[in-house]
Amino acid sequence: MTMREDMTRRHRPLVVLLGPTAVGKSRVAIQVAKYFDTEILTADSRQVYRGMDIGTDKPTAEERRAVPHRLIDLVNPDEPFNTGWYRRLALEEIDRLYVARRLPFVVGGTGLYIRTLVRGLCPAPQANPLVRKALKTLREERGREGLFAELTHVDPRTAARLHPNDESKVMRALEVYRLSGRPLSDAQDEHRFQETPFSTLLIGLQRPTAELYRRIEERIEWQLNHGMVEETRSVLDRGYGRDLGAMKGLGYRQVAAYLAKECDYAEMVWQFKRDTRRFAKRQMTWFRKEPDVRWLSIADHEPLERVADVVIEQIERFVSELERQGAWKKGSA
Repeated sequence: MTMREDMTRRHRPLVVLLGPTAVGKSRVAIQVAKYFDTEILTADSRQVYRGMDIGTDKPTAEERRAVPHRLIDLVNPDEPFNTGWYRRLALEEIDRLYVARRLPFVVGGTGLYIRTLVRGLCPAPQANPLVRKALKTLREERGREGLFAELTHVDPRTAARLHPNDESKVMRALEVYRLSGRPLSDAQDEHRFQETPFSTLLIGLQRPTAELYRRIEERIEWQLNHGMVEETRSVLDRGYGRDLGAMKGLGYRQVAAYLAKECDYAEMVWQFKRDTRRFAKRQMTWFRKEPDVRWLSIADHEPLERVADVVIEQIERFVSELERQGAWKKGSA
């Protein structure tokens, strides 16, 4: 991106709707996108994989007909994808919407995607096939525990915020260290995610913990009753192994273990629900550290249509303020 392009974007609006899994983002987003006659730019690190629909809770065909959804179905399950690629593709979509005179609207729960989009990407060496191959060999020899132990030794601060099973991020942090000779955490400290490429409105949705967990369990039951096991079996039958990052996502990991007869159905369901609750808790921990998020608390059983109305009101005030400042005009490219 040139400095001219960055300055041009900086005075243009970007709206982000974020929150934990199952909080209700998708239904709210569709109503908001319809109101503003725009599209949904998805920020979800699992929905980028083709052929993995039920387990990633992708929008239905009907929902996609109602509102275009972008940045999903980008790669096959065995193809690499990272935050830098997401940011590049997202910026292209945002610029396209500006040219089309539409409000860019990002919706999702992958905190790192959202952070790098609205605050810039920490400079780090690009992926290196030789280093990645060496790390995969280390993983085969010493397991995930060996990878994580090495990261703890060379970059304890990054290790402290990662789960030992988050293999892709552990590998990336080790890759950065091996290529640059310095911890990823040092580079992040210097960058501090202080870029301001847009005038951004961040709206977060949250629910009481008990209500969120109830919704998580209900969604999992729906997924399992609507083909989650069959979808996982289909992905495996197409030759995508359990060692792939795509197959380590919530649901697929647990169902694959069940299909391999490593646990019975009841145990699989219990693990699926437990791990998803834990994931939602980690999401909220991440998002609460993000500055400038305007949180909307959704009461138990509150209609999502009403929540969407509140989101629309906030966006209209935000855009009107940019218009008042002369930084943006509705319908301006």
